[in-house]
Amino acid sequence: MNPNTPDIAVIGAGPAGLFAAEYLSARGHKVRVFDRMPTPGRKFLMAGRGGLNLTHSEGLDAFLSRYRPANPRVEAAIRAFPPAALRNWCEELGQETFVGSSGRVFPKAMKASPLLRAWRGRLDAHGVDLALRHDWTGWDGQGALTFETPDGPVSVRPSATLLALGGASWPRLGSDGGWAGMLADRGVPISPFQPSNSGFMVDWSPTFGERFAGTPLKHITVSFGGRDVTGDAMISAYGIEGGAIYALSGEVRDALGSGRVTLHLDLRPGVSPAALSERLTNARKGESIANRLRKAAGLSPVSASLLREAVHPLPTDPGMLAMLIKACPVELTGVSGLARAISSAGGIRFDALDDGLMLKALPGVFAAGEMLDWEAPTGGYLLQACFATGLAAARGVERYLSDR
Repeated sequence: MNPNTPDIAVIGAGPAGLFAAEYLSARGHKVRVFDRMPTPGRKFLMAGRGGLNLTHSEGLDAFLSRYRPANPRVEAAIRAFPPAALRNWCEELGQETFVGSSGRVFPKAMKASPLLRAWRGRLDAHGVDLALRHDWTGWDGQGALTFETPDGPVSVRPSATLLALGGASWPRLGSDGGWAGMLADRGVPISPFQPSNSGFMVDWSPTFGERFAGTPLKHITVSFGGRDVTGDAMISAYGIEGGAIYALSGEVRDALGSGRVTLHLDLRPGVSPAALSERLTNARKGESIANRLRKAAGLSPVSASLLREAVHPLPTDPGMLAMLIKACPVELTGVSGLARAISSAGGIRFDALDDGLMLKALPGVFAAGEMLDWEAPTGGYLLQACFATGLAAARGVERYLSDR
């Protein structure tokens, strides 16, 4: 073998790929990480703009219940590398973590760049070679990996390959799902990509959309399909998005396949319908509905206007108005799309993989991270599964090379 050829090629410099590279290089393997972008961890850095929610502190059984579809391989990977292990890894890199009021876990620095710098230092110390601006194009006729680079085509033939190319969301950051066709052509079953943790389209009136686009709905409860999620949402020009919406996005997206669906928003989750009705009843005589909603019900301008989007004219009966505040209907007309989604569902089906996350159709080729067909809400579940499946695939590579 050419001495410049790595033992293992990792394609994709996101969390799954870099974590796999760290594990394998620490065990003496010569690892080269390829990525099409000019810098590693682009999506990881983008996630860090919101504080870098690494994982969650809830119990492991509850944590595992967040993944759709439930899969024994994802569960096994996370049990082998649970949230506590991810926190320990961060702290070994000198990045302390803390648990926020929501139970989410963040680095104390509240951003990704210090962690990524420390991580790259460790990878450098392990001898990991980082080959950037290398756009993977598949395999040549002799089975070598092929790449397009600014200096022309490159090919390498490692002993094993680990793919960690991401899903199909945020394509401008490098993960556009373009790999799916190459793998499908080689007999790998692929589930179609769909937006996950995405916003939804709503036919707002022009006045409402123009006035309130970019305005948050703070501390509401969103209900759909028997599930209630309390958190924040955001009005956008095209519809509605935000954490409370993302938590239900898988179920809502699936339901939209059969037509429009309706969410119900409790705009005052801490107040009972009876208490709201009493406050509205006791409002000053002759006061306008707008003032009653603001003063007696404690609604923000966006919440009050949202009621008018749902029902116009608003009911004057205090009891009916209270019930509307507690279950304001919002009709969704569609999904906002992959380009705006935080993550994606779909990808490599688990029946295409063995227990070590090796592709059955391509011996010696492994896959990890968002390439695999799982989805989870925001809240630390996405990054945790990327790290855990990266480690699981790396261990699969190690067993494969040992058996050979």
